[in-house]
This record gives sequence, C-alpha cells and structure tokens, in this order.
Amino acid sequence: MSSLPRRVKSEAKTHTSEDDELPSFLNSSSESEEEEEEWEPKGKIAKRRQLPKKNEAKTKKVTAARSAVARKRVKKVAIKEEMDVSLPIEDNRMQLLKPKEDDVGTKPKPLNQKLEVPKKMEINSFHGKNAKSLESDEEPSTSIPVVGNQVKHEKSEEDFASDEPPFKKIKSTTCPEGKPVKNLGGNKVKEEFEMNWDIVQALSEITNVEPWVCANLIRLFQEENTIPFIARYRKELINNLEADALREVQQTLEELRTVAKKTHTMIQKLKKEGKLSGCLLTALLNCRTLEELDHVSAPYKTGSKGTKAQRAKQLGLEPAALSLLQSPMEVNLFSYIRPNTKGLSTIQEVEAGVQHILADIFAKDKDTLDFIRKLCQQRYVCIQSTLAKVSSKSGNEKDIDKFQLYHEFSCNIKNIQHHQILAINRGENLKILTVKVNIPDGVKNEFCWWCVNERWRPKQFLKPELMRILRNSVEDAYKRLIYPLLCREFRSKLTSDAEKESVMMFGRNLRQLLLTSPVRGRTLMGVDPGYKHGCKLAIISPTSQILHTDVVYLHSGQGFREAEKIKRLLLQYNCSTVVIGNGTACRETEAYFADLIMKKYFAPLDVVYCIVSEAGASIYSVSPEASKEMPDLDPNLRSAVSIARRVQDPLAELVKIEPKHIGVGMYQHDVSQTLLKATLDSVVEECVSFVGVDINICSEILLRHIAGLNANRAKNIIEWREKNGPFINREQLKEVKGLGPKSFQQCAGFIRFNQEYIKTFCSSKKTELGSHALLTKAGAQGKKKSKPTPCALQQPNPLDQTCIHPESYNIAMRFLSFIGGNANDIGKSDMQQKVNAVIQKEGLEGTAKRLNTTVHTLQLIIDGLTQPEGYDIRTDFDKPDFKRSIVCFEDLSVGAVLTGKVENATPFGVFVDIGVGKAGLIPVRNITEAKLSKVKKRRSLGLGPGERVEVKVLNVDVPRLRITLDLIRVL
Repeated sequence: MSSLPRRVKSEAKTHTSEDDELPSFLNSSSESEEEEEEWEPKGKIAKRRQLPKKNEAKTKKVTAARSAVARKRVKKVAIKEEMDVSLPIEDNRMQLLKPKEDDVGTKPKPLNQKLEVPKKMEINSFHGKNAKSLESDEEPSTSIPVVGNQVKHEKSEEDFASDEPPFKKIKSTTCPEGKPVKNLGGNKVKEEFEMNWDIVQALSEITNVEPWVCANLIRLFQEENTIPFIARYRKELINNLEADALREVQQTLEELRTVAKKTHTMIQKLKKEGKLSGCLLTALLNCRTLEELDHVSAPYKTGSKGTKAQRAKQLGLEPAALSLLQSPMEVNLFSYIRPNTKGLSTIQEVEAGVQHILADIFAKDKDTLDFIRKLCQQRYVCIQSTLAKVSSKSGNEKDIDKFQLYHEFSCNIKNIQHHQILAINRGENLKILTVKVNIPDGVKNEFCWWCVNERWRPKQFLKPELMRILRNSVEDAYKRLIYPLLCREFRSKLTSDAEKESVMMFGRNLRQLLLTSPVRGRTLMGVDPGYKHGCKLAIISPTSQILHTDVVYLHSGQGFREAEKIKRLLLQYNCSTVVIGNGTACRETEAYFADLIMKKYFAPLDVVYCIVSEAGASIYSVSPEASKEMPDLDPNLRSAVSIARRVQDPLAELVKIEPKHIGVGMYQHDVSQTLLKATLDSVVEECVSFVGVDINICSEILLRHIAGLNANRAKNIIEWREKNGPFINREQLKEVKGLGPKSFQQCAGFIRFNQEYIKTFCSSKKTELGSHALLTKAGAQGKKKSKPTPCALQQPNPLDQTCIHPESYNIAMRFLSFIGGNANDIGKSDMQQKVNAVIQKEGLEGTAKRLNTTVHTLQLIIDGLTQPEGYDIRTDFDKPDFKRSIVCFEDLSVGAVLTGKVENATPFGVFVDIGVGKAGLIPVRNITEAKLSKVKKRRSLGLGPGERVEVKVLNVDVPRLRITLDLIRVL
C-alpha cells in the first residue's frame, strides 16, 4: 500500500479519543457550526494532498514518453502499491467506500472499529487515492481494467450528472478504498438540506447497517441505481446485503430526507414571519422525526392561538423566567404586577406565566428530552387497550367480538407484536377500543429530581417561593407537554414499525408467489368456477397459446352431460392437467373433478388437478392490457385463461396484476398505501430482474418491470424489435430510443438471449445477404449502408445468455483464458470441470487476486459460466400441489397427518391450504428451526406462499370453521 494511506491511518488514531468523548446526542448546533468552520481550511489541505509525491509525479509525467519497457516497470510498481485498495469493477463506476481488506472477499471489520475512523482524515484518504486511480485508468493492464469503449460511457454518464453536487460528478475514476469511512465531502455526506445530525450515522443507527455501507448506499441511490442491480452487481460495496435490507435502508433514507426538507421549509416560513430565534433554529435542526418537528413547530404555525408560554412572553415575563435560572437573586416578581392587565393582575398570575415559560423551555430542550427517553427505555412502559364505553352500549356485536382479545389488554412496548399494534389501531379507529400508553410514576419522580438538581439547577441560591415555581414548572412541563409527546412518539414508532413489518411481510409473500416454479411443457385447462353463469373453461398450449374456450354448467343439474364435453376436450387437446380457481363454487367444482378422476372417467388420460388463487383475475380480465392481449375474448373467459397461465408461468402472468390485488398480506388496508405500492413494485422488479427475460420473446408488460426500464422504454424496445427483427446481443440495446448509458447499465445484466435462436437467425440472414450482394448494384449497396440489417453489423455473444454483466465481460474472458475454456462451452459439463479444477488449485480468493477482481464478481462469473443453458432460479422453488382426490371438513380428526400448501404468512403464523375449503393455521410457536430445511433456516424460519408442508391437525373448531395445525416438516 502507498505511504499516503498509512499516514492518514496514523493521524486517524490521534483523533479517535476526541470524537468518542461526547455521545452523539450531546452535540449541539453550535458544535456542528464549529465543525463546519473547521472543515473550510481542511478542504485546502485535502486538495493539496491530492497531488502525488514528487518522485511519483516525475514517474507518472514521464510515463507517456517512455519506452514500452519503462512503462511496464512503472506499471508493476503501481500494481504493487495499489493491490490492497483497487476496486476491481471494470467501469470504475463512482466514488464509493469499501472496507480495507488484506485479501479480497474477507469480512469487514466490526462496527465499533468503523465508528472510530475520524471524519477529518477521510477526505485526505479519498483525494490521495484519486490520483492513483486516475493514473491507473490510463494504462489498460493496471489493477482497474477498462473494457471496450468504457471511457465513452463515463463521459456520457457525467453529462447526466451535470446538475448534481461536485462529488457525484467525479464518477468511477475516483474509487476511494482502504479502511471503511463514515462519509465523504466534509463532515457528512453532501445533502440538499443540512441538519445538526449526520445522515449516515442516523441511517446506520436506525437500520443497524454499518456506516460505510450506508454511505455507499446513499451514493448508489443518488446515482439512480436500482435495488436489483445493487444487490447483484455491487455486493462488495454493500457488504452483501439482500434486497429487503436495501429497501429498508432506502425507505429510512427517504423518511430522514422528508424530515430535513420539512424542517427547512418550516425554518424559511418562520424566518419570513420574523418568528425565528436562535434557540428555535437549534431545536428545529435537532429534530429527527416528524413528531419532534411537529412538537417544536406547533406553537408557531399560522392560525395557532399560541401557547400559554407565548402569551406569557407577550406580557413581558420572559426576562423574569430566564433570570430565575441565571441570576435568581435579582428576580422580583412583584415588579411585574399590573392590576388592570389580564395575566399580570396578581402575583399568582405572574408566577403562573413564569411557570409556563419555564415549562416550555424544559420541554423543548434536547438534553432534557434525551434524558427522559433514555429513562423510559430502562423502565416498564406499557400500552393498554380497553373496550370503549360507547361501543359497549351501541355497537355491532360481531365487530366487538373480533377484538375480544384486546378488551382488557396490556403489554410492554418492547415486547408487543406488530400484528397486535395493527389490531389495536384498527379497533381504536372503529371506536371499539380505547388505547393509552402507561408510563410509571417512578419515571416522573426521577425526571423531576434530575431537572431541579442537575440540568436546570439555578446558578445561585434560590428563595423557597422561587424553588416552588421551579418545581411546579418541571412537573407542568412533564404532565402537560413531555408526557403527551412521549405517548405520541411511542404510538407513532410502534405503528410505523408495525406498518413496515406488514409491508415487508406482504413483499416476502409476494416474492414467494412470483417465484413459484413454472409448469413447462404441459397443455392446461383453466377453470373459473361459477354457479348461475357456469364454469368458464380455457385450454392453453405449452407455449401459452389459447387453443379453446368454452362455458360448462356443472352445478345446475347438467353435470353428467357436461362431463362428456369436458372429456372430449381433454382427449382432443391431450390435456391431463386441470387448474381450478379458488373463487366462488371452487369447492363444488373441485369435488366434481375429483369424483370423475376417481372413477377414471377420463381414461386413458391420467388427469390431475390443482387449486390456484384467482385473486386479481377478474380485475385483470377487464383491464386495457387484457383487451389488447385478448381482444376477441369475452372478459369472463379471459379470467379462465389467466388462471391456467398462473400455473404455466406464474411470474409472467402475475406481473399483469397490480400487486396489492394479489392478496397475500396482513392489514394491507391499514398501512400506508404509498409505502405498500412502492415496496410491492420494487419486489416485482426484483423478481422479474433476477429471473431474467428473453428480450426477443417477452411481452411488453414483463419487460417494463426489468430494473432500469419503464413503460416507455419497454414500448420502444418492442417497437425496435418489430421494426429491425430480433436483438442479436446486449450492445444493440444502446440503439433503442430513450435507453441511455444509465438505463443500459441497470438493465443489461437481466436481459437474456437464446443463443440457438440467434445463431439460426444470423446464419439465415447471412445467406440472404450473400445472395442479395451478387444481384445488387453499387447504388443499391449504398442504400443498404444507410439502413443496415442488425445482423450485418452485430455478432452474437455467448456471454449474453448468462447473468454476467457486460461490464465484467473483460474479466470473464480473462477467466476463460485462465482455465483454458471456450465461450461456446458455457453451461456444459466440461466448463464445470475446468472451473472446479482451477478453483480447487488456486482457491476463490487466489483466483480473484490473480484477475484483479473481487470474490463476489468472480463468483457471479463462475455461476454464469457453469449454469446450464436456460437455467431458471425458480426451479429451486415449489410447484403447485397436484391432486386426484378431495378431503372434506367433516373428515378431519385431531392427530390426522396431511400435506398442504402455504397460502399466506403472517408474523403470528402461517395459513395452510389442506384441501378442505378452509385454510388451517400453524401458530408461529410451532414453526421451529428443527422442522425446517437448511434453506428455510437461512431465511429466518420463514415459510412463504406456495411451499408444500406436512402437518398434523391439533384442533378442529367446527362452529367457527377454524383448524389449528402443527408443522411436521417442509416437503
């Protein structure tokens, strides 16, 4: 490593103790202002350190004019110095942080060590390495390889960031490496709205993610990188976080920015109205939540009558209140009495006014609020709910019974479950429950003693009557201002956490549903059950083409006659799989088919059936997309087609439906709809991207959910495909209108190409072009040049069928050369053997070092090269549960062992469809680690929709149609 980072590291140690002396919550605005002033001259030092040392400068200046031998010698020195710190990501994307590691791919240091890195030295480290990485880019074989025409892309990307802060413009050419740092660009990450708290530290504390990862994520999100792209291709910068964790960080970041934005809006408003004081500005800039901001700014809002403290200040009592704390010997409250003025007519009114001003000061003091919050964390604070008096007299008994568990409910706020909070909130909104937060009296007593004897202890001796005013002021501040604030904060925090968990649970369930393994190569009959209007049938081919649609009336006395029609259709199209929607008349339709199957009515066909959720099918059948896709079909028949396709390719079909209509959530109507939509859309994008799409056959609806694409770009891709024929390789995506360098970077890795189809197409085109060339004249040839055939200019790339990103093609080809492989052998057993032989000999980390890349990037390349052609990540997930017989609710008995499919998952348990028309519940206490496979253990004991399980019946409540189950094992 170069000497500069070492010097930075040594200087860092001298500042560590200074930074750690004071806890973060004691840093006032004045301190932050001093830090900002302190950083101005440091900027010059940082700039000066950006210059290389004298001997280095001479070497680099002469390098361009030297011979090849001299250049090689310099190159070796550069590589040796930068081996530990080079970022092996080929397009040198942006200035991001990464933990210092002796070996690529090793684990980052613990969090407490990262926090010790002083902020001052980080800029110097950053600038010191800028020069090196810039120099290394000039030579193609240094530790940061450059691929193809990458410089061109970097320039165009910089143009997009022309209106951004300066540190964003310095793109991939500046990759600060080495020890993980909290932030860049001064004392904090450059934000549009500055606060007294550091956004990186705040984000780290809330999400429990290391500060250096948070700093990287902030920059990655600022650069408009998508979550699928970051999760797959930037693992080394985010410490291998999963997509759910990235979403949580992104949402928290947006919340913090919302607080900062609203705070500065309020500051500008108060400044304009002349109400902004120094103390108020400090209090506003200290706010971290919207509740705190509301608490501080409420008295100053337009239309407010003003608080008791404001009215007392208007009467001129503020000097008396401040003197009571600063110089109580000089206070004479009798001098403020004005007999004809309301509020000053008696000594009692004057004392009350002073008391209100002091209470307001105490309630808005940051240290005081931090103390009471810390005190509450150490004590038993509980939330209680009781049956509301109004609802018990006049209310719907059915609704009241739903909340029976919460009629007399009490629980510590640290232990309460998320679903309990959402249930209590719903009961309160329906005016069935009354809810309150109970803070013990011991908290109040200790708080009042601390305020009087420590925090607000007068600087001089206090007369007994003034001490009484001080004590009353503290008690008034607690009872009237601080206690309601704490209650609001607790309720808001509990509700916010519960909503987030509900949304995240919905997202996890949706992901599990979308990634259900497709059933390929079967002709399917979709059945949308119904009584009066009959059951709608649709038969689709293995390639999702509609072969036949019909309506049969199975439940109106014509069942036997209709059975002949169904048998004829199944035999005609050689269809042996029936898919039944789980809507109205599902149970009767299932019994009908099960009876015919048991009687072997469809022989010689061995017919099986499965039940699939039809949530959202009706909505989709009348949507514009369905009308465009199936213009000649009745909307009722479209739903039967959708039901069949949900088994054939669940992902391609379910993306057509708005995620919230799929119905695999918990309290989804009680949570923030904006947050729900954003999360579910992000999950859909993640699933579609990770599965990948074949660019030449996928639908426009599926394409718009790929990371980096939207409706317009997807439409332009389809139009380009229709006009120019199939895409030959990923590079051709750059020719599509509206798809710039950033969009290409985000989507390219998730686009797939069927190599056999492309090769066949290109060979036929070459033959066609060859015959045309013999017949055409020079003028015709000139015309061809103006509008060339895509195949004439492009050649297929075998790497385009893999998950390897184009930015890593250079490394992938070097790795192939290293193992002696051929790009045409991708996915074959020979490739697997060659890779295994090299990795066993060199090791993953050793091979990564040899190629100047990270372990994560190399692992991704190995996966791409060894996965068989047409590999689908969904093959690891469960397929639909096909059946031949039916079990009735009355047949259930305690102790019976059954197999079923998970229908929905919640924090309190998992609902399982065991084929009796009513889902049974496995309580969360019965889902233990020993009963789950290794895959499930890694997913935090999570069971998701679509998974097959073996269960035992524990209890059957016939009147309420409730079934309690115990999990035996996951199948």
